Amino acid sequence: MAKHVFVTGGVTSSLGKGIIASSLAKLLQARGLKVTIQKFDPYINIDPGTLNPYEHGECYVTDDGAETDLDLGHYERFLNISMSQANNVTTGRIYQSVINKERAGDYLGKTVQVIPHITDEIKSRMRKLEEQDDYDIIITEIGGTVGDIESLPYIEAIRQMINEFGKSRCLSIHLTLIPYLSAAKELKTKPTQHSVKELLQAGVQPDILVCRTEHKITKEIKRKLSLFCNVEQNSVIEALDASTIYDVPLLMLKEKLDRIVLKKLKLSMKIAPDLEAWKDFLGHLKNPTREVNIGLVGKYNELQDAYKSIYEAFVHAGAVNECKVNVKPIHSEALEVGDVEHQMKNLDGILVAPGFGERGIEGKLEAIKYVREEGVPFFGICLGMQCAVVEFARNVLGIKKAVSAEVSPRGKNQVIHLMNDQKNVKEKGGTMRLGAYDCKLSRSSKTAKAYGTTNISERHRHRFEFNNDYLDQYNGSDLVPVGINENTGLVEIVEHKSHPYFVGVQFHPELKSRVEAPHPLFSSFVKAAIEYRKNQS
Repeated sequence: MAKHVFVTGGVTSSLGKGIIASSLAKLLQARGLKVTIQKFDPYINIDPGTLNPYEHGECYVTDDGAETDLDLGHYERFLNISMSQANNVTTGRIYQSVINKERAGDYLGKTVQVIPHITDEIKSRMRKLEEQDDYDIIITEIGGTVGDIESLPYIEAIRQMINEFGKSRCLSIHLTLIPYLSAAKELKTKPTQHSVKELLQAGVQPDILVCRTEHKITKEIKRKLSLFCNVEQNSVIEALDASTIYDVPLLMLKEKLDRIVLKKLKLSMKIAPDLEAWKDFLGHLKNPTREVNIGLVGKYNELQDAYKSIYEAFVHAGAVNECKVNVKPIHSEALEVGDVEHQMKNLDGILVAPGFGERGIEGKLEAIKYVREEGVPFFGICLGMQCAVVEFARNVLGIKKAVSAEVSPRGKNQVIHLMNDQKNVKEKGGTMRLGAYDCKLSRSSKTAKAYGTTNISERHRHRFEFNNDYLDQYNGSDLVPVGINENTGLVEIVEHKSHPYFVGVQFHPELKSRVEAPHPLFSSFVKAAIEYRKNQS
Protein backbone atom coordinates (compact mmCIF):
# COMPACT_ATOMS: atom_id res chain seq x y z
CA MET A 1 0.00 0.00 0.00
CA ALA A 2 1.13 3.55 -0.75
CA LYS A 3 2.98 5.57 1.87
CA HIS A 4 1.76 9.14 2.50
CA VAL A 5 3.85 12.29 2.96
CA PHE A 6 2.00 15.44 4.06
CA VAL A 7 3.52 18.88 3.40
CA THR A 8 2.21 21.81 5.45
CA GLY A 9 3.40 25.41 5.66
CA GLY A 10 3.81 27.87 8.50
CA VAL A 11 4.75 31.45 9.39
CA THR A 12 3.77 32.90 5.99
CA SER A 13 2.32 31.92 2.66
CA SER A 14 4.25 31.66 -0.64
CA LEU A 15 7.20 29.82 0.93
CA GLY A 16 7.24 27.26 -1.87
CA LYS A 17 5.50 24.16 -0.54
CA GLY A 18 4.82 23.12 -4.12
CA ILE A 19 8.50 23.39 -5.05
CA ILE A 20 9.61 21.44 -1.96
CA ALA A 21 6.97 18.76 -2.62
CA SER A 22 8.00 18.57 -6.30
CA SER A 23 11.70 18.43 -5.43
CA LEU A 24 11.21 15.62 -2.94
CA ALA A 25 9.05 13.74 -5.44
CA LYS A 26 11.74 14.18 -8.12
CA LEU A 27 14.44 12.75 -5.82
CA LEU A 28 12.27 9.77 -4.88
CA GLN A 29 11.34 9.22 -8.53
CA ALA A 30 15.03 9.37 -9.46
CA ARG A 31 15.57 6.49 -7.01
CA GLY A 32 13.14 4.34 -8.97
CA LEU A 33 10.04 4.86 -6.82
CA LYS A 34 6.60 5.53 -8.30
CA VAL A 35 5.52 8.88 -6.87
CA THR A 36 2.71 11.37 -7.38
CA ILE A 37 1.64 14.62 -5.71
CA GLN A 38 -1.74 16.12 -4.90
CA LYS A 39 -2.80 19.58 -3.73
CA PHE A 40 -5.57 20.30 -1.22
CA ASP A 41 -6.66 23.95 -1.32
CA PRO A 42 -8.64 25.46 1.58
CA TYR A 43 -10.70 27.93 -0.45
CA ILE A 44 -14.42 27.29 -0.95
CA ASN A 45 -14.43 27.75 -4.73
CA ILE A 46 -15.12 24.44 -6.48
CA ASP A 47 -12.02 25.05 -8.62
CA PRO A 48 -9.92 28.05 -9.69
CA GLY A 49 -11.68 28.24 -13.07
CA THR A 50 -13.78 31.24 -12.07
CA LEU A 51 -11.06 33.01 -10.07
CA ASN A 52 -9.52 36.23 -11.35
CA PRO A 53 -5.89 35.70 -12.47
CA TYR A 54 -4.93 38.68 -10.29
CA GLU A 55 -6.42 36.79 -7.34
CA HIS A 56 -5.04 33.33 -7.94
CA GLY A 57 -2.53 33.32 -10.78
CA GLU A 58 -3.01 31.06 -13.78
CA CYS A 59 -5.59 28.29 -13.90
CA TYR A 60 -3.78 25.10 -14.83
CA VAL A 61 -5.62 22.52 -16.97
CA THR A 62 -5.00 18.75 -17.04
CA ASP A 63 -5.53 16.26 -19.86
CA ASP A 64 -8.85 15.15 -18.37
CA GLY A 65 -10.17 18.72 -18.29
CA ALA A 66 -9.68 19.61 -14.63
CA GLU A 67 -9.13 23.29 -13.83
CA THR A 68 -6.57 23.22 -11.06
CA ASP A 69 -4.11 25.16 -8.95
CA LEU A 70 -0.91 26.30 -10.68
CA ASP A 71 1.17 24.08 -8.36
CA LEU A 72 0.08 21.11 -10.47
CA GLY A 73 2.14 22.70 -13.22
CA HIS A 74 5.22 22.41 -10.99
CA TYR A 75 4.37 18.77 -10.25
CA GLU A 76 4.15 17.93 -13.96
CA ARG A 77 7.21 19.96 -14.96
CA PHE A 78 9.39 18.30 -12.29
CA LEU A 79 8.11 14.73 -12.57
CA ASN A 80 7.38 14.63 -16.31
CA ILE A 81 4.06 12.86 -15.66
CA SER A 82 0.46 13.96 -16.20
CA MET A 83 -1.83 14.89 -13.35
CA SER A 84 -5.63 14.48 -13.25
CA GLN A 85 -8.79 15.72 -11.57
CA ALA A 86 -7.87 13.67 -8.49
CA ASN A 87 -4.62 15.58 -7.95
CA ASN A 88 -6.32 18.84 -6.91
CA VAL A 89 -9.14 19.13 -4.39
CA THR A 90 -10.66 22.26 -2.85
CA THR A 91 -12.74 22.76 0.27
CA GLY A 92 -15.61 23.69 -2.04
CA ARG A 93 -15.42 20.32 -3.75
CA ILE A 94 -15.23 18.53 -0.38
CA TYR A 95 -18.30 20.30 0.98
CA GLN A 96 -20.18 19.90 -2.30
CA SER A 97 -19.65 16.14 -2.15
CA VAL A 98 -20.74 15.90 1.50
CA ILE A 99 -23.85 18.04 0.91
CA ASN A 100 -24.81 15.96 -2.14
CA LYS A 101 -24.54 12.80 -0.02
CA GLU A 102 -26.66 14.39 2.69
CA ARG A 103 -29.32 15.35 0.13
CA ALA A 104 -29.31 11.79 -1.19
CA GLY A 105 -29.87 10.39 2.31
CA ASP A 106 -26.51 8.63 2.47
CA TYR A 107 -26.02 9.60 6.12
CA LEU A 108 -29.34 8.05 7.18
CA GLY A 109 -30.56 11.17 8.96
CA LYS A 110 -27.46 11.70 11.09
CA THR A 111 -26.29 15.20 11.94
CA VAL A 112 -23.66 16.10 9.34
CA GLN A 113 -20.57 17.57 10.99
CA VAL A 114 -16.99 18.58 10.23
CA ILE A 115 -15.88 15.53 12.23
CA PRO A 116 -16.37 12.84 11.03
CA HIS A 117 -18.11 13.66 7.73
CA ILE A 118 -15.90 16.41 6.29
CA THR A 119 -12.68 14.83 7.55
CA ASP A 120 -13.77 11.40 6.25
CA GLU A 121 -14.34 12.94 2.81
CA ILE A 122 -10.90 14.59 2.94
CA LYS A 123 -9.26 11.26 3.88
CA SER A 124 -11.15 9.52 1.10
CA ARG A 125 -9.81 12.06 -1.42
CA MET A 126 -6.30 11.75 0.02
CA ARG A 127 -6.40 8.01 -0.70
CA LYS A 128 -8.20 8.23 -4.05
CA LEU A 129 -4.93 8.15 -6.02
CA GLU A 130 -4.18 4.73 -4.47
CA GLU A 131 -7.11 3.36 -6.48
CA GLN A 132 -5.80 4.81 -9.76
CA ASP A 133 -2.28 3.39 -9.77
CA ASP A 134 0.21 1.37 -7.76
CA TYR A 135 2.11 4.28 -6.21
CA ASP A 136 4.89 3.77 -3.69
CA ILE A 137 4.52 7.27 -2.23
CA ILE A 138 1.77 9.89 -2.45
CA ILE A 139 2.79 13.41 -1.43
CA THR A 140 -0.06 15.67 -0.30
CA GLU A 141 0.47 19.42 -0.17
CA ILE A 142 -1.94 21.37 2.06
CA GLY A 143 -2.54 24.92 0.80
CA GLY A 144 -2.52 27.92 3.10
CA THR A 145 -0.73 28.30 6.41
CA VAL A 146 -1.05 26.32 9.65
CA GLY A 147 -3.21 28.34 12.03
CA ASP A 148 -5.66 29.46 9.32
CA ILE A 149 -9.25 28.56 10.17
CA GLU A 150 -9.70 27.19 6.64
CA SER A 151 -6.89 24.65 7.07
CA LEU A 152 -8.12 23.08 10.32
CA PRO A 153 -10.17 20.22 8.78
CA TYR A 154 -7.18 19.19 6.66
CA ILE A 155 -4.80 19.15 9.63
CA GLU A 156 -7.35 17.09 11.55
CA ALA A 157 -7.61 14.66 8.64
CA ILE A 158 -3.80 14.31 8.65
CA ARG A 159 -3.90 13.63 12.41
CA GLN A 160 -6.48 10.90 11.87
CA MET A 161 -4.53 9.35 8.96
CA ILE A 162 -1.32 9.21 11.04
CA ASN A 163 -3.26 7.72 13.96
CA GLU A 164 -4.93 5.09 11.75
CA PHE A 165 -1.94 4.05 9.61
CA GLY A 166 1.01 4.71 11.93
CA LYS A 167 4.30 6.56 11.50
CA SER A 168 5.78 3.93 9.19
CA ARG A 169 3.16 4.73 6.55
CA CYS A 170 2.55 8.45 7.15
CA LEU A 171 5.03 11.28 7.50
CA SER A 172 4.60 15.00 8.14
CA ILE A 173 6.89 17.68 6.66
CA HIS A 174 6.46 21.26 7.86
CA LEU A 175 7.89 24.11 5.77
CA THR A 176 8.60 27.29 7.73
CA LEU A 177 10.49 30.56 7.48
CA ILE A 178 13.59 31.49 9.48
CA PRO A 179 13.61 35.30 9.08
CA TYR A 180 16.82 37.33 9.21
CA LEU A 181 16.73 40.60 11.16
CA SER A 182 19.36 42.81 9.54
CA ALA A 183 19.40 45.25 12.47
CA ALA A 184 20.29 42.46 14.90
CA LYS A 185 22.22 40.47 12.27
CA GLU A 186 20.44 37.34 13.49
CA LEU A 187 18.29 34.51 12.20
CA LYS A 188 15.19 34.14 14.37
CA THR A 189 13.62 30.76 15.20
CA LYS A 190 10.68 31.97 17.26
CA PRO A 191 8.19 32.18 14.32
CA THR A 192 8.97 28.54 13.49
CA GLN A 193 8.56 27.50 17.11
CA HIS A 194 5.11 29.12 17.22
CA SER A 195 4.14 27.57 13.89
CA VAL A 196 5.07 24.09 15.13
CA LYS A 197 3.16 24.82 18.35
CA GLU A 198 0.05 25.53 16.24
CA LEU A 199 0.53 22.22 14.49
CA LEU A 200 1.02 20.37 17.78
CA GLN A 201 -2.15 21.91 19.20
CA ALA A 202 -3.98 20.36 16.24
CA GLY A 203 -2.46 16.99 17.16
CA VAL A 204 0.21 16.70 14.44
CA GLN A 205 3.90 16.35 15.31
CA PRO A 206 6.06 17.22 12.28
CA ASP A 207 8.68 14.58 11.48
CA ILE A 208 10.79 16.91 9.34
CA LEU A 209 11.25 20.68 9.39
CA VAL A 210 12.24 22.37 6.12
CA CYS A 211 13.42 25.90 6.88
CA ARG A 212 13.36 28.58 4.18
CA THR A 213 16.14 31.06 4.83
CA GLU A 214 18.23 33.76 3.17
CA HIS A 215 21.33 32.80 5.21
CA LYS A 216 22.87 29.48 6.16
CA ILE A 217 21.50 27.87 9.31
CA THR A 218 24.13 27.08 11.92
CA LYS A 219 24.34 23.83 13.89
CA GLU A 220 23.34 25.83 16.96
CA ILE A 221 20.10 26.96 15.31
CA LYS A 222 19.39 23.39 14.20
CA ARG A 223 19.94 22.19 17.78
CA LYS A 224 17.59 24.90 19.06
CA LEU A 225 14.87 24.01 16.55
CA SER A 226 15.29 20.34 17.33
CA LEU A 227 14.93 20.98 21.08
CA PHE A 228 11.94 23.32 20.96
CA CYS A 229 10.08 21.66 18.08
CA ASN A 230 10.65 18.06 19.18
CA VAL A 231 12.22 17.12 15.82
CA GLU A 232 15.43 15.10 15.37
CA GLN A 233 18.35 17.39 14.62
CA ASN A 234 19.21 15.66 11.35
CA SER A 235 15.57 16.19 10.30
CA VAL A 236 15.92 19.97 10.40
CA ILE A 237 16.53 20.79 6.73
CA GLU A 238 18.00 24.03 5.41
CA ALA A 239 16.28 25.45 2.31
CA LEU A 240 18.40 28.36 1.16
CA ASP A 241 17.01 30.79 -1.41
CA ALA A 242 18.03 29.52 -4.86
CA SER A 243 18.73 31.35 -8.12
CA THR A 244 16.21 29.10 -9.87
CA ILE A 245 13.51 26.73 -8.63
CA TYR A 246 15.23 23.98 -10.60
CA ASP A 247 18.18 24.10 -8.20
CA VAL A 248 15.97 22.99 -5.31
CA PRO A 249 16.03 19.20 -5.98
CA LEU A 250 19.84 19.25 -5.88
CA LEU A 251 19.84 21.40 -2.73
CA MET A 252 17.43 18.94 -1.08
CA LEU A 253 19.62 16.05 -2.23
CA LYS A 254 22.58 17.73 -0.53
CA GLU A 255 20.49 18.06 2.65
CA LYS A 256 19.59 14.33 2.38
CA LEU A 257 15.84 15.03 2.46
CA ASP A 258 15.03 11.98 0.34
CA ARG A 259 17.20 9.68 2.50
CA ILE A 260 15.55 10.93 5.71
CA VAL A 261 12.06 10.41 4.25
CA LEU A 262 12.86 6.88 3.07
CA LYS A 263 14.40 5.96 6.42
CA LYS A 264 11.39 7.21 8.37
CA LEU A 265 8.99 5.39 6.03
CA LYS A 266 11.14 2.23 6.27
CA LEU A 267 11.69 2.05 2.50
CA SER A 268 14.78 0.66 0.75
CA MET A 269 17.53 2.97 -0.59
CA LYS A 270 19.12 0.44 -2.94
CA ILE A 271 19.18 2.73 -6.01
CA ALA A 272 21.12 6.00 -6.01
CA PRO A 273 19.18 8.90 -7.54
CA ASP A 274 19.73 9.27 -11.29
CA LEU A 275 19.67 13.03 -11.96
CA GLU A 276 21.98 13.24 -14.98
CA ALA A 277 19.29 14.62 -17.31
CA TRP A 278 18.33 17.19 -14.67
CA LYS A 279 21.95 18.26 -14.22
CA ASP A 280 22.38 18.55 -18.01
CA PHE A 281 19.34 20.83 -18.11
CA LEU A 282 20.77 23.02 -15.33
CA GLY A 283 24.13 23.13 -17.12
CA HIS A 284 22.49 24.47 -20.29
CA LEU A 285 20.28 26.85 -18.28
CA LYS A 286 23.17 28.43 -16.40
CA ASN A 287 25.68 28.52 -19.24
CA PRO A 288 23.86 29.96 -22.26
CA THR A 289 25.87 30.76 -25.37
CA ARG A 290 23.44 33.48 -26.58
CA GLU A 291 20.37 35.41 -25.51
CA VAL A 292 17.12 36.78 -26.93
CA ASN A 293 14.51 39.29 -25.76
CA ILE A 294 10.90 38.17 -25.97
CA GLY A 295 7.95 40.51 -25.41
CA LEU A 296 5.03 38.96 -23.51
CA VAL A 297 1.95 40.98 -24.46
CA GLY A 298 -0.74 40.33 -21.86
CA LYS A 299 -3.34 41.95 -19.67
CA TYR A 300 -2.44 40.42 -16.29
CA ASN A 301 1.27 41.35 -16.26
CA GLU A 302 1.13 42.81 -12.76
CA LEU A 303 1.10 39.25 -11.38
CA GLN A 304 3.74 37.05 -12.97
CA ASP A 305 1.96 33.91 -11.72
CA ALA A 306 -0.89 34.73 -14.13
CA TYR A 307 1.44 33.48 -16.90
CA LYS A 308 3.48 31.06 -14.78
CA SER A 309 3.54 28.18 -17.26
CA ILE A 310 4.53 30.49 -20.13
CA TYR A 311 7.50 31.82 -18.17
CA GLU A 312 8.59 28.28 -17.26
CA ALA A 313 8.13 27.06 -20.84
CA PHE A 314 10.56 29.79 -21.93
CA VAL A 315 13.05 28.54 -19.32
CA HIS A 316 12.84 25.01 -20.77
CA ALA A 317 12.99 26.21 -24.39
CA GLY A 318 15.91 28.49 -23.58
CA ALA A 319 17.90 25.67 -21.99
CA VAL A 320 17.41 23.29 -24.91
CA ASN A 321 18.59 26.07 -27.27
CA GLU A 322 21.46 27.01 -24.90
CA CYS A 323 19.97 30.49 -24.88
CA LYS A 324 19.02 32.93 -22.15
CA VAL A 325 15.45 34.09 -22.76
CA ASN A 326 14.74 37.54 -21.32
CA VAL A 327 10.98 37.93 -21.09
CA LYS A 328 9.77 41.52 -21.14
CA PRO A 329 6.16 41.94 -19.93
CA ILE A 330 4.20 44.42 -22.07
CA HIS A 331 0.73 45.46 -20.91
CA SER A 332 -1.63 45.32 -23.87
CA GLU A 333 -3.55 48.39 -22.66
CA ALA A 334 -0.32 50.44 -22.87
CA LEU A 335 -0.18 49.65 -26.61
CA GLU A 336 -3.59 51.25 -27.17
CA VAL A 337 -2.26 54.76 -26.58
CA GLY A 338 0.25 54.53 -29.44
CA ASP A 339 4.05 54.30 -29.64
CA VAL A 340 3.89 50.59 -30.42
CA GLU A 341 7.22 50.72 -32.24
CA HIS A 342 8.97 52.08 -29.14
CA GLN A 343 7.52 49.28 -26.96
CA MET A 344 8.59 46.65 -29.49
CA LYS A 345 12.10 48.05 -29.94
CA ASN A 346 14.99 45.60 -29.41
CA LEU A 347 12.65 42.59 -29.15
CA ASP A 348 13.47 39.38 -31.01
CA GLY A 349 9.99 37.88 -30.74
CA ILE A 350 6.50 38.60 -29.45
CA LEU A 351 4.16 36.22 -27.64
CA VAL A 352 0.56 37.39 -27.32
CA ALA A 353 -0.82 35.71 -24.23
CA PRO A 354 -4.17 34.09 -23.40
CA GLY A 355 -6.90 35.99 -21.56
CA PHE A 356 -10.60 36.75 -21.36
CA GLY A 357 -12.77 39.79 -22.05
CA GLU A 358 -12.42 42.91 -24.18
CA ARG A 359 -9.97 44.87 -22.02
CA GLY A 360 -6.64 45.31 -23.79
CA ILE A 361 -7.74 43.60 -27.01
CA GLU A 362 -6.99 46.58 -29.28
CA GLY A 363 -3.46 46.71 -27.86
CA LYS A 364 -2.94 43.04 -28.73
CA LEU A 365 -4.17 43.74 -32.28
CA GLU A 366 -1.69 46.61 -32.60
CA ALA A 367 1.17 44.37 -31.45
CA ILE A 368 0.22 41.65 -33.95
CA LYS A 369 -0.05 44.15 -36.82
CA TYR A 370 3.42 45.44 -36.03
CA VAL A 371 5.14 42.04 -35.89
CA ARG A 372 3.31 40.81 -38.99
CA GLU A 373 4.46 43.81 -41.03
CA GLU A 374 7.98 43.94 -39.59
CA GLY A 375 8.75 40.22 -39.82
CA VAL A 376 9.31 39.80 -36.07
CA PRO A 377 8.71 36.21 -34.86
CA PHE A 378 5.19 35.86 -33.44
CA PHE A 379 3.55 33.24 -31.24
CA GLY A 380 -0.12 33.60 -30.26
CA ILE A 381 -1.76 31.40 -27.65
CA CYS A 382 -5.57 30.97 -27.38
CA LEU A 383 -6.82 34.59 -27.34
CA GLY A 384 -3.50 35.51 -28.99
CA MET A 385 -4.33 33.27 -31.94
CA GLN A 386 -7.87 34.66 -32.12
CA CYS A 387 -6.52 38.21 -32.16
CA ALA A 388 -4.19 37.26 -35.04
CA VAL A 389 -7.21 36.05 -37.01
CA VAL A 390 -9.12 39.28 -36.33
CA GLU A 391 -6.13 41.53 -37.17
CA PHE A 392 -5.52 39.75 -40.48
CA ALA A 393 -9.21 39.96 -41.42
CA ARG A 394 -9.29 43.71 -40.78
CA ASN A 395 -5.98 44.75 -42.29
CA VAL A 396 -5.34 42.20 -45.06
CA LEU A 397 -8.61 40.53 -46.07
CA GLY A 398 -10.43 43.87 -46.01
CA ILE A 399 -13.13 42.77 -43.58
CA LYS A 400 -13.14 46.19 -41.90
CA LYS A 401 -15.48 45.35 -39.04
CA ALA A 402 -14.08 41.90 -38.28
CA VAL A 403 -14.43 41.09 -34.58
CA SER A 404 -14.44 38.35 -32.01
CA ALA A 405 -17.88 37.59 -30.60
CA GLU A 406 -16.31 37.70 -27.13
CA VAL A 407 -15.61 41.40 -27.63
CA SER A 408 -18.62 42.29 -29.84
CA PRO A 409 -21.46 39.81 -29.25
CA ARG A 410 -23.60 41.62 -31.86
CA GLY A 411 -20.77 42.30 -34.31
CA LYS A 412 -21.52 41.67 -37.98
CA ASN A 413 -18.33 39.92 -39.09
CA GLN A 414 -17.49 37.55 -36.26
CA VAL A 415 -14.42 35.76 -37.60
CA ILE A 416 -14.15 34.36 -34.06
CA HIS A 417 -17.49 33.16 -32.69
CA LEU A 418 -18.97 31.27 -29.75
CA MET A 419 -18.71 27.50 -30.07
CA ASN A 420 -22.03 25.79 -30.78
CA ASP A 421 -21.91 23.67 -27.63
CA GLN A 422 -21.35 26.83 -25.55
CA LYS A 423 -24.41 28.77 -26.73
CA ASN A 424 -26.80 27.44 -24.09
CA VAL A 425 -24.28 27.33 -21.25
CA LYS A 426 -25.32 29.52 -18.32
CA GLU A 427 -22.98 28.45 -15.51
CA LYS A 428 -19.39 29.67 -15.76
CA GLY A 429 -17.50 27.10 -13.68
CA GLY A 430 -16.06 24.06 -15.45
CA THR A 431 -18.10 24.55 -18.62
CA MET A 432 -15.51 25.67 -21.18
CA ARG A 433 -13.94 23.37 -23.74
CA LEU A 434 -11.42 21.83 -21.37
CA GLY A 435 -8.70 19.22 -21.54
CA ALA A 436 -6.76 17.36 -24.25
CA TYR A 437 -8.04 17.17 -27.84
CA ASP A 438 -6.42 15.75 -30.96
CA CYS A 439 -5.21 17.87 -33.83
CA LYS A 440 -4.12 16.96 -37.38
CA LEU A 441 -1.31 19.10 -38.81
CA SER A 442 -0.55 20.02 -42.43
CA ARG A 443 2.55 18.06 -43.35
CA SER A 444 4.34 21.09 -44.86
CA SER A 445 3.68 23.43 -41.90
CA LYS A 446 6.31 24.90 -39.57
CA THR A 447 4.27 23.44 -36.71
CA ALA A 448 4.54 19.87 -38.05
CA LYS A 449 8.26 20.37 -38.51
CA ALA A 450 8.57 21.51 -34.87
CA TYR A 451 6.58 18.55 -33.52
CA GLY A 452 8.14 16.00 -35.87
CA THR A 453 4.68 14.51 -36.46
CA THR A 454 1.30 15.42 -37.97
CA ASN A 455 -0.79 14.00 -35.11
CA ILE A 456 -0.75 15.84 -31.80
CA SER A 457 -2.84 16.22 -28.65
CA GLU A 458 -2.96 19.49 -26.69
CA ARG A 459 -4.85 21.01 -23.78
CA HIS A 460 -7.60 23.58 -24.24
CA ARG A 461 -9.49 26.16 -22.21
CA HIS A 462 -11.80 28.35 -24.29
CA ARG A 463 -15.39 29.10 -25.34
CA PHE A 464 -14.76 30.86 -28.66
CA GLU A 465 -13.38 29.43 -31.90
CA PHE A 466 -12.41 30.25 -35.47
CA ASN A 467 -15.58 30.80 -37.53
CA ASN A 468 -15.43 28.29 -40.39
CA ASP A 469 -17.79 30.48 -42.49
CA TYR A 470 -14.62 32.46 -43.28
CA LEU A 471 -12.42 29.40 -43.88
CA ASP A 472 -12.24 29.79 -47.67
CA GLN A 473 -11.09 33.41 -47.42
CA TYR A 474 -8.23 32.42 -45.13
CA ASN A 475 -7.27 29.36 -47.16
CA GLY A 476 -6.80 31.63 -50.16
CA SER A 477 -4.60 34.05 -48.21
CA ASP A 478 -1.24 34.16 -46.46
CA LEU A 479 -2.72 33.30 -43.02
CA VAL A 480 -3.77 29.67 -43.38
CA PRO A 481 -5.18 27.05 -41.00
CA VAL A 482 -2.58 24.28 -40.64
CA GLY A 483 -4.03 22.39 -37.66
CA ILE A 484 -7.57 20.98 -37.56
CA ASN A 485 -9.53 18.88 -35.07
CA GLU A 486 -10.85 16.25 -37.47
CA ASN A 487 -13.87 15.39 -35.30
CA THR A 488 -15.28 18.92 -35.15
CA GLY A 489 -13.52 20.79 -37.97
CA LEU A 490 -12.25 23.30 -35.41
CA VAL A 491 -9.25 25.31 -36.58
CA GLU A 492 -6.55 24.77 -33.97
CA ILE A 493 -3.49 26.41 -35.58
CA VAL A 494 -2.87 29.19 -38.10
CA GLU A 495 0.42 30.13 -39.79
CA HIS A 496 1.49 33.04 -41.99
CA LYS A 497 3.04 31.49 -45.11
CA SER A 498 5.36 34.34 -46.11
CA HIS A 499 6.39 35.39 -42.61
CA PRO A 500 9.64 33.99 -41.08
CA TYR A 501 7.74 32.73 -38.01
CA PHE A 502 4.08 33.55 -37.35
CA VAL A 503 2.15 30.85 -35.49
CA GLY A 504 -1.13 31.07 -33.56
CA VAL A 505 -2.60 28.16 -31.61
CA GLN A 506 -6.02 27.76 -30.03
CA PHE A 507 -4.69 25.45 -27.31
CA HIS A 508 -2.25 26.04 -24.42
CA PRO A 509 1.13 24.46 -25.29
CA GLU A 510 2.74 25.97 -22.19
CA LEU A 511 0.82 23.47 -20.05
CA LYS A 512 2.75 20.52 -21.50
CA SER A 513 6.28 21.93 -21.36
CA ARG A 514 8.54 20.10 -18.92
CA VAL A 515 12.13 20.22 -17.75
CA GLU A 516 13.07 17.01 -19.53
CA ALA A 517 10.64 17.54 -22.44
CA PRO A 518 10.52 21.22 -23.52
CA HIS A 519 7.50 22.01 -25.67
CA PRO A 520 8.41 21.91 -29.39
CA LEU A 521 6.50 25.10 -30.24
CA PHE A 522 8.28 27.13 -27.55
CA SER A 523 11.61 25.61 -28.64
CA SER A 524 11.00 26.47 -32.31
CA PHE A 525 9.82 29.99 -31.38
CA VAL A 526 12.99 30.65 -29.39
CA LYS A 527 15.04 29.24 -32.28
CA ALA A 528 13.26 31.68 -34.65
CA ALA A 529 14.00 34.55 -32.24
CA ILE A 530 17.69 33.57 -32.20
CA GLU A 531 17.74 33.61 -36.01
CA TYR A 532 15.95 36.97 -36.15
CA ARG A 533 18.46 38.52 -33.71
CA LYS A 534 21.34 37.12 -35.73
CA ASN A 535 19.97 38.66 -38.93
CA GLN A 536 19.47 42.04 -37.26
CA SER A 537 23.06 42.31 -36.04
